[in-house]
Amino acid sequence: MTLVLDAGALIAIERGDRATVAVIEAARLAGRTVVVPAGVVAQTWRDGSRQTLVARLLGATDVAVEALTDELARATGLLCATIQTSDIVDASIVIAARRHNATIVSSDRGDLTRLDQTLAIVDC
Repeated sequence: MTLVLDAGALIAIERGDRATVAVIEAARLAGRTVVVPAGVVAQTWRDGSRQTLVARLLGATDVAVEALTDELARATGLLCATIQTSDIVDASIVIAARRHNATIVSSDRGDLTRLDQTLAIVDC
């Protein structure tokens, strides 16, 4: 089970939400990759000296911050056009989950299922 994290998941980690941390740690201990789209990092990053838990997670070798490449940008834009939304970060999370056949850890189930009702989502 690869995990894709959204902004709500990173915020939950920083706040010390035990349930969210447990889901992520269980995946990591099982040797699964954790993926964080770069847009999610941009959405949540403010001050690394105050975001030590998130900084530590993002720096881990089993956590991949996925760049918004040209290919992913086009897929994200196409999904936005298809669903008629302008939220490229949510769309990039959906694209990442599809690419990695992953479960999303999110506080934003409604917006994500609007983009794709077949997603596996763990609420945080």
